[in-house]
Amino acid sequence: MTKTRIQNLNIRYYTPSPPNPILNLIHMDRGSSLDDDTSVHLQINELRKLSETCGSNTIFEPQSSCEARECNAESVPSAPVLRAPEKKLTLFALRLSIFEKSATGLGTLGFIWATVVLLGGFAITLDKTDFWFITIILLIEGTRIFSRSHELEWQHQATWSITDAGISSFRALRSSSHILIKAVKQTFNPLSLIRKPSHNTREVTQVDPLHVGRWNHSRTPTRTWISSDVPLLPYGKWVFLSRNISKVLYWLQLLSATACVVLSSTRLVNHNYGEVQKGDSDKRNRQSALNIFYALALAEALLFLTEKAYWEWKVIYCKLLEEVNKECELGPSGMVSIKRFFYDAYSRCVNGSIFDGLKMDMVTFAIDLLASSSPDEQLIGARILRQFAISARYSDDTLQKIGVNLSVVERLVEMLNWKDPQEEEIRKSAAEILSKLAGKRQNCLRVAGIPGAMESISSLLQTNRSSGNGADEIGEKNLILDHANYSFWTFNHLGLLILKKLACDHDNCGKIGNTRGLLPKIIDFTHAGEKLLRDKNVEPSQILTVKRSLQLVQLLASTTGATGKHLRKEISEVVFTISNIRDILRHGEKHPTLQKLSIEILTNLALEEGARERIGGTGGVLKELFTIFLNQGMPEHQNQVRRSAGEALAMLALESRANCHRILRLQVLERLISALEFPMLRVTAARILRNLCTYCGSDCFYILKGVIAAAPTVLKAIMSEENKLQEVMVGLAAQVFKHMTSNESSIMFERVGIKEEELAKALVQILEKYRHPSAKVLRIRRFTMELAIWMMHDNVKNIYILKDLGMKKELEGVLETTAELESFNIFSATVGLSRHTTTIHSLVETALNLLKDQ
Repeated sequence: MTKTRIQNLNIRYYTPSPPNPILNLIHMDRGSSLDDDTSVHLQINELRKLSETCGSNTIFEPQSSCEARECNAESVPSAPVLRAPEKKLTLFALRLSIFEKSATGLGTLGFIWATVVLLGGFAITLDKTDFWFITIILLIEGTRIFSRSHELEWQHQATWSITDAGISSFRALRSSSHILIKAVKQTFNPLSLIRKPSHNTREVTQVDPLHVGRWNHSRTPTRTWISSDVPLLPYGKWVFLSRNISKVLYWLQLLSATACVVLSSTRLVNHNYGEVQKGDSDKRNRQSALNIFYALALAEALLFLTEKAYWEWKVIYCKLLEEVNKECELGPSGMVSIKRFFYDAYSRCVNGSIFDGLKMDMVTFAIDLLASSSPDEQLIGARILRQFAISARYSDDTLQKIGVNLSVVERLVEMLNWKDPQEEEIRKSAAEILSKLAGKRQNCLRVAGIPGAMESISSLLQTNRSSGNGADEIGEKNLILDHANYSFWTFNHLGLLILKKLACDHDNCGKIGNTRGLLPKIIDFTHAGEKLLRDKNVEPSQILTVKRSLQLVQLLASTTGATGKHLRKEISEVVFTISNIRDILRHGEKHPTLQKLSIEILTNLALEEGARERIGGTGGVLKELFTIFLNQGMPEHQNQVRRSAGEALAMLALESRANCHRILRLQVLERLISALEFPMLRVTAARILRNLCTYCGSDCFYILKGVIAAAPTVLKAIMSEENKLQEVMVGLAAQVFKHMTSNESSIMFERVGIKEEELAKALVQILEKYRHPSAKVLRIRRFTMELAIWMMHDNVKNIYILKDLGMKKELEGVLETTAELESFNIFSATVGLSRHTTTIHSLVETALNLLKDQ
């Protein structure tokens, strides 16, 4: 992709351009940066961001709504309030209009003076020379004054076609007077002939042929004329094109004013108006009347020439338009927009109040153009809004103005459906603006609330899956690459980015799920084969596509409430979902970020029983998860991936006898017991082992006999650790000790060097510490009572020990402070799922009965 093409996609035009235009979309997604996907440093940063976003909360703990749904909403760093660059143009237009209106007022006064006083009162007594001088001046100035507004109209019309004007910027549209001025400058400064071309000159000459080709393919109205291309006469078409007439009128204005200065000055200098005879009362005021007329004509012409000089000084020497264009970051093509804006402001100042132009700004100007029926005006408006929306300096104000204007948002959404190749840039600009708009939480619902918005966004995603030959077949997915005249891949990125930002809102997730055909499209983009994942030279854009689709699916799968339940069911029922994730787990060792997102999707889908069985029943998923979880050779910065894999396995084993059996067939029990020694894996390994012991069933009792090897590690952790680790170890102990006989448990206590009295005391202390349920260790009281019940069943002596330590009092206190919080295994935000089969009250009553009976 060539230079100008890249520049059109840059967030900041004056920053170095990435080698691929898709990388600009990567920069737009502040939550992802894939300039070099193989960079270890980059993977560390991405995983750190993920870990910071997720924190330490899991689905095994209740979370507040803000914690449960933390999204990468667009948060542009707050920049200092800057003066709008277009204010320079509106101020320039105001000053020009003051000159213009002053000159026009003097000209009108001179015209009235000449017609009423001179030609009306002294027509007969005027000398022949003065008569013709006055007549010529009146004709020249009258024509100039009354044609001035028409000149502005022609100049304004000359900016309507960007096909010719846009490529070489405003410099190519300047009138031939600029050439004359440059020639004069070179005459007085010969060194300028050998001076290196300026930066602005390079901007004009270095035009990308591909970009020019796409510009020239800008759609033009087929049934109406473009005003700038209208041939006013059948002959001499070039001269009489409307965009050239403005140049003719410009020169006529200058010549007429110059002639007026020469004629008026000549008469005022000569001061020869003829002799006045004594007593000739008809001629006695003629000299004063002529002086006043010539002075008015001279002042009016000088004011006009001063206006033109000021115009040329600001535009050519000070390069005001280029300066404003640079500050607006619109690039070479933006000169057309700047010129158009200036002429609009100037026309308002001239035709109405001089302050009317001050009310204009670039954003409102672009919004008005966006609603136009002219393709050129639509493109100008889209370009301005896009550049301002992605600019760190102007985005806040721009997005605020767009967001509160529902008609503009509707127009942008409508443009997403424009699939004509000639409208590609307009469609792309609209998509980029909406991607920024959707990143603002206050605008998120507005965008999704527009009727047909989701369908329009879905139209950006291009995945061709051929239809099968029958109901027993599924068509193959065909990869759509960029065409020479259309960037399909860019629109895929933008569509996924918009959906990802919209999915940060719970209500929008439901709308995404209810949009026909959208979920299968999104899941198709999660496919990444072995070749793609292991290729060192893979395009970052391809990895970005997979990453964004995974992020979107993860957001949808983590939705809470009835909407989340429905979405998880819909996602898991798409036959490619789990197999696509399996491929990433199997071949994605170079892309830990993708693996972590994939694992989080599995964890969230496993909240539903049906999805849990589908995941476990898909060949290789459990094996790949264990490969990641137990892989000691993984770099330290990928520990988050290993921890996520452990949580997914714990979820899949929860209340699923079939999955527990599948895990046992993998023969990983010994490695799980060994994982209890590693601080990073201890919590998740303990959860997996507890679920295996709890849900495998009695037929696996002897297979699980080997879990008693974990007893010493578990017992030491109970006595020395606290908080989360202590909780899971107490829970695991309650299950592990069930596989031991009284004799085996006594031997184990002796070997570890911990007495049963010490364990009993630790359990009582836990209940004393957690007199009320804690959201961080909400199962610790339940697990403590389960372990205490086992101890009392295992050895009668333990009943006396626990009674003497005050266990009865603590159990009675638990009865008074039980909460619904303690009744669930897992949570979706603050909603409990998977209720425990045994209630807290039942456990307390069982323990109290054991103490009482004894």
